[in-house]
Amino acid sequence: MARDHEQPEDLYTAPITLPGAAGSGGDDTDLDMPEISYDEQRYPARPRRLRPRDQFRGGSVRRNMTDPRTANGSNPSYIEWLVRQSMLKDADVLARQLSGQPAMWRNPYARPDARRAIATTDVWFTAYPISLITRPGQSFLAALGDDALWSVFERIGITAIHTGPVKRAGGITDWRETPSVDGHFDRISTSIDPAFGTEEEFRTLCDVADAHGGSVIDDIVPGHTGKGADFRLAEMGFKDYPGIYHMVDIPPEDWHLLPDVAEGYDSVNLDPATEHELAERGYIIGALQRVIFYTPGVKETNWSATAPVLGPDGVTRRWVYLHYFKQGQPSINWLDPTFAGMRLVIGDALHSLGELGTSALRLDANGFLGVEKSAEGLPAWSEGHPLSHAANHIIAGMVRKVGGFTFQELNLTIEDIRDTGAVGADLSYDFIGRPGYHHALATGQTEFLRLALTSSLELGVHPVQLVHGMQNHDELTYELVHWATRHGDDEYRFRGREITGSELAEEVRADLTEHLTGTADYNRVFTQNGIACTTTSLIAASRGIARLDDIGDDDIPGIRDAHLLLCAYNAWQPGVFALSGWDLVGMLTVPADEVSDLLGAGDTRWIERGAHDLLDSDPTATRSASGMPRGRALYGALPAQLDDPESFASRLSGILDLRRAHGIASASQVDIPEVAHSGMLVLVHRLDDGDPRAEAVTQVTVLNFSAEPIEGTVRSEHLAPQSEVVDAATRDVIGRVDDLQSFSVSLPGYGATFLLLNAPEPADD
Repeated sequence: MARDHEQPEDLYTAPITLPGAAGSGGDDTDLDMPEISYDEQRYPARPRRLRPRDQFRGGSVRRNMTDPRTANGSNPSYIEWLVRQSMLKDADVLARQLSGQPAMWRNPYARPDARRAIATTDVWFTAYPISLITRPGQSFLAALGDDALWSVFERIGITAIHTGPVKRAGGITDWRETPSVDGHFDRISTSIDPAFGTEEEFRTLCDVADAHGGSVIDDIVPGHTGKGADFRLAEMGFKDYPGIYHMVDIPPEDWHLLPDVAEGYDSVNLDPATEHELAERGYIIGALQRVIFYTPGVKETNWSATAPVLGPDGVTRRWVYLHYFKQGQPSINWLDPTFAGMRLVIGDALHSLGELGTSALRLDANGFLGVEKSAEGLPAWSEGHPLSHAANHIIAGMVRKVGGFTFQELNLTIEDIRDTGAVGADLSYDFIGRPGYHHALATGQTEFLRLALTSSLELGVHPVQLVHGMQNHDELTYELVHWATRHGDDEYRFRGREITGSELAEEVRADLTEHLTGTADYNRVFTQNGIACTTTSLIAASRGIARLDDIGDDDIPGIRDAHLLLCAYNAWQPGVFALSGWDLVGMLTVPADEVSDLLGAGDTRWIERGAHDLLDSDPTATRSASGMPRGRALYGALPAQLDDPESFASRLSGILDLRRAHGIASASQVDIPEVAHSGMLVLVHRLDDGDPRAEAVTQVTVLNFSAEPIEGTVRSEHLAPQSEVVDAATRDVIGRVDDLQSFSVSLPGYGATFLLLNAPEPADD
């Protein structure tokens, strides 16, 4: 998410290619073989005969004499308590309030509009609730709504806060709530988690943001929930609730096929043999294309079986349910006859926009909303499914209908990002260039980054559609899904030779692992997804520093310069620029022994989520209010940084001033030319606000990803001969485009320059 598990925070097994998913190729004999489409497949029918009398047995009115403390379907008070907390109930109430209101028809909603979204806000601060150090007794939401923080953000050039997930998450067991299993991405309620503040504080945050010309962005998770009231009611077979999820009621005569649930647990993951057997008997669709978060003995399939659950009708049931991610994140069914899942998600979205006052929503794990049985012997179709596109269109259309916009964290192929974005979210997280620019910094070579960027343009995903992010709560993602799956057999030119997409992905992953974890003891591989690190710890490893304690004051200027280079790369191109608190204060990873209890389950990302203090709100705090240990910040709190013109925050402000002054956020990228030096990257843009017919200034971003000074030539057919080349920061003329449409440039180590081309005056007749 992804995640963005967003894309996710995924662990992929070796990908399985579906028919038609590979690139073109093969000999002529293949032309006579018709390709089986998903819509044309026919499957052997294996349904059990319905037993009408059995279906109705036990359904008559009952008189309950139950201990009021009982937490199962025999206690009407328990059922009522769950219903009151359920998201589906809230969604139904909210829908009735909004239905038929004129506000529902005031905005266009059919098509995504990246530039309209960017016009709302284009520089985002991405928060992580459990890691922010606040004043003693101050909540996370109150801290984000502090006028002093927004004044600092306004000086830097930040125009929005993405809060991260702050609604209640985790699960319910009996009468008590259980903690989140995935950083609050397992939502169980529309209400704000008291650990982060109150709804009133959220509304105040939105008001303060608006007073400073800013916006607030919230999250919804259309792919799954946690095991809260909705899932517990679904397990009991109560009303529409089973329709929320991909879950199948297994008849008691086949319970022997299901594994036993251990004492103290409510479900157990199926092993591949059981998954196959249940698929053969027609209960489930079987294996999916990938097993995300695959862990031997823990999660070997995407299916789990519940323990026996008593319903209010007196029937005890066992279910098998789908979960793309963790066992505590049951997947939502977007095509159930009750449409209960759709109602739940839309209600959650409207609550954030209408009740809380946010301007936009992130769609988390939104690439996994459709699943369908495939041909015999092949995995089920679970990625790039048309239902995902349809569901995303509905969600994003509803958000646009009430005046907001959406962005998605979709870590799939470039084509998947293009196709989903064509009808769904207005913006997509940049999983295309992000591993590329990390690889460029780690190796000092931009070849893979240029390949990724040119491939994106060729396939129809333009940078103006993307959210170009620095560090967030997820790992440095290097699955490289585009190259490793759909284009695994395609050939690419890389480092002077022809290699396949899968070989390219393998080589880039090996480079990142070697440079970032080979000698550095403070970054760690995260399963098969990527590397757990902060931006500053990534830079430190790229500069050959082996231990955290070896990073001294003399190392900070070099780390800061490289950090600002990455900011310039992300900010000086079209699209949204996003960065986190960890970036703003220059946070290093937390020593593993300080989060050893959190690392026990194998999630190494906790080392990159150290507590940080943006405003020096509590200098003596060693942990955040949520208990995250404080990390080492190389740059310090923001007020002190802004008093120093050479600090990271002050120089970042200058980068963002150029971005805003020249409208690069809504420009058009027209070329990524070949370069004269392996560490150089050149991006050519038209400052045309998306209108290719308009007369527009040409802008050129030139970056040096190596630590050494470089000199080189910039050449592009989009450069008009005899144009003056002007450094936008100093207004100095540094050269002129020659008749070969080129000019020379020199950059210091980790240097970046924002150039404008003044076209020559037309000659007199």
